[in-house]
Amino acid sequence: MPNGVGCCGVCPHGGGPSPALSPRLRRSDLTLSVPFVQAARDWTSVMIAGSLRGCTVTVRTQTASLRLCSRPLRHLTLLPSLMKSQRKTDHMERTASVVRQEVVSAARVCGLAHESSSVRTLRLRVAEKDFSFKAGQWVDFFIPGISVVGGFSICSSPRLLQQEGVIELAVKHANHPPALWIHNQCSVGSEVALRVGGEFFFDPRPEEASRSLVLIAGGVGINPLLSILRHAADLLRERAARGCGQQMGTIKLLYSAKDTSELLFKNNILELVREFPDKIACTLHVTKQATPVSAELRPYVTEGRIMEEELRDHISEDTLFYICGPPPMTDFFSSQLECRGVPREHICFEKWW
Repeated sequence: MPNGVGCCGVCPHGGGPSPALSPRLRRSDLTLSVPFVQAARDWTSVMIAGSLRGCTVTVRTQTASLRLCSRPLRHLTLLPSLMKSQRKTDHMERTASVVRQEVVSAARVCGLAHESSSVRTLRLRVAEKDFSFKAGQWVDFFIPGISVVGGFSICSSPRLLQQEGVIELAVKHANHPPALWIHNQCSVGSEVALRVGGEFFFDPRPEEASRSLVLIAGGVGINPLLSILRHAADLLRERAARGCGQQMGTIKLLYSAKDTSELLFKNNILELVREFPDKIACTLHVTKQATPVSAELRPYVTEGRIMEEELRDHISEDTLFYICGPPPMTDFFSSQLECRGVPREHICFEKWW
């Protein structure tokens, strides 16, 4: 998946606008040049085609858009549970064989905030009406004047995009050109281009049986899982309001970080837990907490790492497991779940780098 320096997302209240993020822009206000967006399309095509080395691709020369033909996009993608965690430093190289959408859209930064001392959140107004994503997916992030392409997971709900034309990202500071630009140069009004990709997502169909979810996050691996959590909350609201729609089982979030200051979006997560006490639950793990835990967080916080024993009560035929974090963590939990009899097709994971 996109690296941890930019595995992202900031969205409040299950998809609503964040109070700390600033004013809206209409899509018609976007002025990012057509040549730059076209250059982003061309760049994506060249980079992926050069990295695939033998994979079947089809390039439409008029639009320089690219469609990967090696596999269809599915709502649940199985990755081998013991995939080797070999580090590749470039997002485009790591994701060269991953399905991407054809749409490359201009976008303008319309809000900025700090989620923690090392994570900056971005709110982006998207120009293209055909731009869409599924909860858990990421974007190729093209910055004018910077040759390195960023890869950042979206953590806002798809409904926020549908209703307001906005997506949200949260990017950790790192010595990586796109991350450095976001932390040091990006401002409200900055313009970029975006393209959606990724096979790690939750997109249930109305005719499918109800599913329960277990979301396991480490560090900034919370970002795509937050998108999934918020999407599930939107589905729960829709069913409550209309009396019909997608059925959801329970959702359990297990989230680990160094200390409570590094637990991103903890207030947003707890708001969803309180809104849906019979459906959404969370356990927040801290591994190096040096200060007292606040009274508000104390009921949810456990000292120490997420343990495999915590998963036992959640294993069932209708439960899907989504894991996102450092490669050793994703390898460990996917292996443990498989050893406990969870079908491979019920285990999805993505790694941040």
